[in-house]
Amino acid sequence: MKVKSIVVALLSAGAVTLAHADITVGVSVSATGPAASLGIPEQNTFTLMPTEIGGEKVKYIILDDASDTTTAVRNARKFVSEDKVDAIIGSTITPNSLAMIDVAAEAETPLVSMAASARIVEPMDPKRHWVFKTPQNDLQMSTAITEHMSNLGVKTVAFIGFSDAYGEGWWNEFSKMVDLRKLKMVANERFSRTDTSVTGQVLKIMSANPDAILIAGSGTPSALPQKALKEKGYKGKIYQTHGAANNDFLRVCGKDCEGTFMPTGPMLVASQLPDTNPMKKSALDYVTKYEKAFGAGSVATFGGHAWDAGMLLVNAIPVALKKSKPGTKEFRAALRDALEGTKELYASHGVFTMTPTDHLGLDQRARVMVRVEGGKWVLEK
Repeated sequence: MKVKSIVVALLSAGAVTLAHADITVGVSVSATGPAASLGIPEQNTFTLMPTEIGGEKVKYIILDDASDTTTAVRNARKFVSEDKVDAIIGSTITPNSLAMIDVAAEAETPLVSMAASARIVEPMDPKRHWVFKTPQNDLQMSTAITEHMSNLGVKTVAFIGFSDAYGEGWWNEFSKMVDLRKLKMVANERFSRTDTSVTGQVLKIMSANPDAILIAGSGTPSALPQKALKEKGYKGKIYQTHGAANNDFLRVCGKDCEGTFMPTGPMLVASQLPDTNPMKKSALDYVTKYEKAFGAGSVATFGGHAWDAGMLLVNAIPVALKKSKPGTKEFRAALRDALEGTKELYASHGVFTMTPTDHLGLDQRARVMVRVEGGKWVLEK
């Protein structure tokens, strides 16, 4: 059965119920609020998703959670109670994704998160049995950052991160890697996604005189500490997490971004990858599709996480269809099992191989280091 256009309920928890489709996927994105620069490219990406998988039509119901945890939970409850979805994708950010886990587990519905924290899928337990995610773990990226710092001769490090689960997850993993690399942590500060000033935190950090600083934020709010550090005359090295890897961050941060280092998925610099890089082909596939639809230079790393979530379902649905019909508890269970059985799936940000204890399944092919040069992302050689 063929359909020519995706069926989408955009940005309204009260959207009109659409006609029944064979497979229904509920998607909660942070298309407004502090995480909008992450959620918008994810929302756009779902217009590129296949509307037929395994010979069955697919309907995507897309709701905006406004970067708000309560709204994300409400969206998830609507998906399972009213829309009777076969799978959920969401949310854009860690706090929202963590809040949605209970709903997915109670409804025994697979959830694929587009947020980064390892806590979304670790430690494995009966609830996380139903949960998967696509962005690289904090530990993978912390390893890349501290290795880069060591290679540049950094000895002392400071940390400033979001005062929520994203920042705490990064602190837990990054501080471990700092110790392993024999670096010295000299400051640890926090800020809110909605803060308008971080002067106090920045002054404390600068008084410790670190060689390098990691800002553990995501989207445009992660530019705030960096701009404050530059304003106060900080001359050391600044690192951001892959949560800041989008063009809106570059726009807001402006000249204060120059020289910033960060780890990111290979998709962000797909065209700069050597032809020998195993990720180049699948990364460019998504970039080409997105830029054809939304314009040259419009692609963002977070849209890639959405694309990869969709590709996980594209890979798993035909397997689940061999065991049961969509719209049933049995199909949801079969789909969960098929997701867990994913092997060597090349997507935009990495190669996914899941196991019963690893519901991310990415290896080191999923990361590169980049720097900001001339207002653009440049692959570190």
